[in-house]
Amino acid sequence: MRPPFELAQVIDRFGTSFVETYRPNTYVQRILRAIHMCRTEELGWHKDRCDECGHIRISYNSCRNRHCPKCQNTQREAWIENRKRDLLPVPYFHVVFTVPDKLNSLFMHDPPGMYNLLFRTVWETLEQFSWTNLQAETGVIAVLHTWGQNLSLHPHLHCIVPGGGLDIKGHWKQVRISKTGKAYLFPVENLSTVFRAKFIAALNKRRQLESSFERELKKTNWVVYAKEPFGGPQQVVEYLGRYTHKTAISNHRLLSIDENGVRFNYHDYRDNRQKKMTLSGIEFLRRFCQHILPRGYVRIRHFGLLSATKRGQLRSIQRTLGVVNTIGNIKKDWKQICRDHLSYDPDLCPHCKKGKMITIERSGPVRGPPLKAINPKDATRKQQ
Repeated sequence: MRPPFELAQVIDRFGTSFVETYRPNTYVQRILRAIHMCRTEELGWHKDRCDECGHIRISYNSCRNRHCPKCQNTQREAWIENRKRDLLPVPYFHVVFTVPDKLNSLFMHDPPGMYNLLFRTVWETLEQFSWTNLQAETGVIAVLHTWGQNLSLHPHLHCIVPGGGLDIKGHWKQVRISKTGKAYLFPVENLSTVFRAKFIAALNKRRQLESSFERELKKTNWVVYAKEPFGGPQQVVEYLGRYTHKTAISNHRLLSIDENGVRFNYHDYRDNRQKKMTLSGIEFLRRFCQHILPRGYVRIRHFGLLSATKRGQLRSIQRTLGVVNTIGNIKKDWKQICRDHLSYDPDLCPHCKKGKMITIERSGPVRGPPLKAINPKDATRKQQ
């Protein structure tokens, strides 16, 4: 069901004022423009006709930008399918590492450096605990999120961690499992303490911290959350898939866009309640743009046994543990992904539900909007 309001409408109404107020760089402006023009005439279109009933459908091209809330469904499902090829028949854990908001100013001024530091210290922490507790090497899939529910800056990593690792003799060692069948990873309190120490030490090496600021960071509680997801290994990939291609805010959370600003839903984790917030249009876009990642920045990373360099070793472990890979290595196009995962056949006629839609005319396609300043009057808001 199409949401009543979209991020593109916020940009359409407040984009020019935001640019005049904050003067974002051309890269940020280009992304806002891409989202603004997504599925409009400016990005091109194609006309399809049903070979049975003759029904005509015009579809406008998407911007395919990773920050666009309308362009992530097929990418997410393709990622999930690829990750299922790497699953092991072991417990998996969802672990979240969060840094305190006292570091937000550093993340604002040096995003790639600070995000890289976050990835590195999280992996070093999990790697250390795996060797200390299991005497084995584990693996991690880490996904960077930079936002809180109210669009504030809130850098944290969502991680998938298999419940075990490979020892120096090449044998699989599993995490502790209780008599009731519950699996345990590592104590989160200890993870938090070691993560904090590693991050502060690395940050001190990168830039000399003032002693008072360092003491303040050491006194702060650094939150680490770990939980064994329900279901088997495939369920955990589906679960994390909700986080991999998520954007700072979805269109479905928008409640209104008017002269008072932008009103949207958010979840307040302090009291675990759904609430509503209203921001001026300019402030809304300022917060959103905090979460535009640096150009080319990789926000999903694989470490240890789950890294690309260990793929052969991972396949060997799968064979040892009796995994039969039935998914195969055939890369599916977006249409097949829609059929297999989204219960939608793009080629099926939406009118007669029998015929096949055949493309008879194209305009474009334009791949990537032109690099120029935002002008809300540029894009005709004709949606697919």
